[in-house]
Amino acid sequence: MIRSMASQRSQPVVNTPQSSRFTDRIKRSLSSILTKFHAGYFRISLSLGGQALLWKTLIGPTHDKSTLRHLVHKFHPTAFLVLWSFALFTLILLSLLYILRCLFYFKMVKAEFLHHVGVNYLFAPWISWLLLLQSAPFATPKTTSYYVLWWFFAVPVVALDVKIYGQWFTKGKKFLSTVANPTSQISVIGNLVGALAAASMGWKESAVCLFSLGMVHYLVLLVTLYQRFSGSDRIPAMLRPVFFLFFAAPSVASLAWESIT
Repeated sequence: MIRSMASQRSQPVVNTPQSSRFTDRIKRSLSSILTKFHAGYFRISLSLGGQALLWKTLIGPTHDKSTLRHLVHKFHPTAFLVLWSFALFTLILLSLLYILRCLFYFKMVKAEFLHHVGVNYLFAPWISWLLLLQSAPFATPKTTSYYVLWWFFAVPVVALDVKIYGQWFTKGKKFLSTVANPTSQISVIGNLVGALAAASMGWKESAVCLFSLGMVHYLVLLVTLYQRFSGSDRIPAMLRPVFFLFFAAPSVASLAWESIT
């Protein structure tokens, strides 16, 4: 009996055909998700972060005694907390998926980085993190953790700016007149959101620097988009909703300037 028990323990565990099929199915589904996933999906977290910041502003203390602000103040803060938590969960999930895409499909990420439309969406995750940082119910400006997080999220925005500007000035095929499109305004919004966060911390010089960079970029883009050269690349039909960015950039600029002044 002891010998039979020992022989059973020494036998290796054999994978059944059903378990191997299940594993292969999971690998195929994960591979399919990662190949189809791209930075454009961060539009979801971008919109949720903007909504969270809007609700925090509306339910915050104010001297405005209008009927609308009085009505909004009646909403329970739990609703804002649920919205912010959902936005955070969505952004974490999208970030994990994109990290896996970078690890297993780096060539696709590189192609996206070199694309004149796809590179602009690489600003979206960092802008989303900055929006959630400003709308966080437990984080307060002028604290060490807030400073560290601001630097961690703002530096990639500036680095992507340098990359885009470098292409415009050094590569003939990447001239602004040929690659500019409405999604280019996402980089403008990134600078303005960074300026808004810097102003809330009391860093006026950094806020003015980012605001100036964003506004100069916006003015150049605005003139270029209204005077497009014939034969330049057109934006795909599925991305035509990005034309609403023409309203988003001035709105964020107004918020940033109000915080600075």
